[in-house]
Amino acid sequence: MKALVIHGKQDLREQEWETPEPQDGQVRVRIAWGGICGSDLHYYHEGANGAFVVREPLIPGHELSGTIDLDPSGELAPGTPVTFHPATFGECQPGLEALPHLWPKGAYLGSASTTPHTQGGMSEYLVVTRGMIRVLPEGLSLKRAALTEPLAVALHGINVAGGVEGKRVLVCGSGPIGLLTAAAALAKGAREVTATDVFEGPLERARGLGVHHTIRIGEQTPEAEAYDVALECSGVPASIDTAIRAVRRAGVIAQIGMMGAGPQPLELAMLISKEIQLRGCFRFNQEVDEAIELLARDDRFDQVITHEVPADQAIDAFATAKDAQVSGKVLVQLWPQG
Repeated sequence: MKALVIHGKQDLREQEWETPEPQDGQVRVRIAWGGICGSDLHYYHEGANGAFVVREPLIPGHELSGTIDLDPSGELAPGTPVTFHPATFGECQPGLEALPHLWPKGAYLGSASTTPHTQGGMSEYLVVTRGMIRVLPEGLSLKRAALTEPLAVALHGINVAGGVEGKRVLVCGSGPIGLLTAAAALAKGAREVTATDVFEGPLERARGLGVHHTIRIGEQTPEAEAYDVALECSGVPASIDTAIRAVRRAGVIAQIGMMGAGPQPLELAMLISKEIQLRGCFRFNQEVDEAIELLARDDRFDQVITHEVPADQAIDAFATAKDAQVSGKVLVQLWPQG
């Protein structure tokens, strides 16, 4: 089969890869679409995602959709449209029984966090365990379904924050995750949603989703203590400081954006004096099912997709996805049949 393979920093190749065969309890999927995630960008542009270094050829991609190619059990018919929960859970720990996404020693599609690396799905075919498969409801396109994984991240952040219904919400950062978070907050009944970014392009896309206000950081500043909840999606310390100033006393900040390893410079005195709760968010648990339901009934999420690029132009796709001014979510179309 064909696959997109990262061999190191800015070394992405389209190459032949052994077609995987499903074993008991596994199914093989013909991949249709793969979204480019921030971790994929780091693996390609830097050869590493934080502490996780590409040490062997790595197929990226965990934002995926496709159709069943082969299910040895016969449960799923060929051609059935599906998406994925991309995690393989690790070892349960006391107190974490209901939080498998936090169990240590887990794995994730398209990740160099394990050795050997856990291969992703930017390839013609992908074999996964049956439990990772989610069958799509009628009417949900494969293209929109490729947003399931990042939307689940957004929904998990909202859930960690304690929900947004009836609340004044600040979404910090309007990249793909920020856009999905803003759209999800609107869909889940937020009274008011304000989106921030340093670039005008992302803010224009946020306005297209229907947010109530946008703020261009560097030219404007969110009003102090004006928000009940901040959903921080950039992972930039200065943006977290902005959120600390912007949320009300006893407000909540859900840290959805991933940060680099090591110490981070944050202004915590105000967080303490206002008794703000800063809550970490890591991937998601079962929000993937909620994401599928939301995508099936709300077509506004299509607006988050700004580029659809064929696999033979993948290097251009990764360059476009890095340009926050021009791109939201960039999807790669993976060698369509026929």
